[in-house]
Amino acid sequence: MKRLWPFRHLGLKLWSVAIAVMLWLVVAGEQTVERGLRVPLELQQFPSGLELGVDAPSLIDVRVRGASGTLSRIGPGDIVGVLDLRTARAGRRLFQMTPEQIRVPFGVQVVQVAPQSIALSFEHSAMRVVPVVPAVEGAPSAGFSVATAEANPATVEVVGPESAIEQVTEATTEPVSVLNATRDVVETVTVGFVDPTLRLRTPRPAVVTVHVVPGPAERTLSRRTVRTRAVPPGLVAEVTPATVDVILGADGAAGASAAIESVAPWVDLSHLGAGEYTLTVHVDAAADGLVARIAPATVQVRITSAR
Repeated sequence: MKRLWPFRHLGLKLWSVAIAVMLWLVVAGEQTVERGLRVPLELQQFPSGLELGVDAPSLIDVRVRGASGTLSRIGPGDIVGVLDLRTARAGRRLFQMTPEQIRVPFGVQVVQVAPQSIALSFEHSAMRVVPVVPAVEGAPSAGFSVATAEANPATVEVVGPESAIEQVTEATTEPVSVLNATRDVVETVTVGFVDPTLRLRTPRPAVVTVHVVPGPAERTLSRRTVRTRAVPPGLVAEVTPATVDVILGADGAAGASAAIESVAPWVDLSHLGAGEYTLTVHVDAAADGLVARIAPATVQVRITSAR
């Protein structure tokens, strides 16, 4: 049998002992400290067929204890709260958060968790098919108008809590701009919902086609005198500015010349006494459908005695 010599490689053995002693001194010399941290909350074992009625908190506060060096090396995700939902049922439920539900590195102790309980509301999951309504923003170039806007797919399947599914009537898209367009605009855009508890059963974008067609341009009737109506007896009225521009819409621009020339702006002075007023400019009801806007929309009126 080969005889073991205890002093063989004595230098290496002494170095090993010295290093071990120094490591022990470093660890033993570290102070034990406490630190408050905000850590992510992880939901596990989520039951199928249920939906969260409201968003669960994404972060919780914990107080941990350990060696100062150990705590200083903690990075994002090293400490995580774990909430087991396997027993969840429809309705409002209360879940306890204990130190045992916090996942921590070796050498770290959880002292406190806040909140100690978390209230969650669950609903049964539901699904329905709703139309996709494209959102269009901006205006085409002068002489053009938006005829129609269509989405492909035209409908989508939406999934979410029963109460939200009962309220949803449509899915919308991110806006498609037709600013200064003179031809059809085609864009691939995201489909979504205003309610954050709703989601697409099969997430996918939509191709939106906005049909831009030639149309009658707006027509401006410049410097139309603003007339006064129902001036109180014994009083006179002065309008500033005395004239306004009347801008006709597409239907008005294509109307008969006689009808267009009869468009006359006016202000109503009934029930007013002497003084200064800011009044809205009107047009007759027969011409109201032809007018897109009046610039300026209001005028200053000064009413004084006729003497």
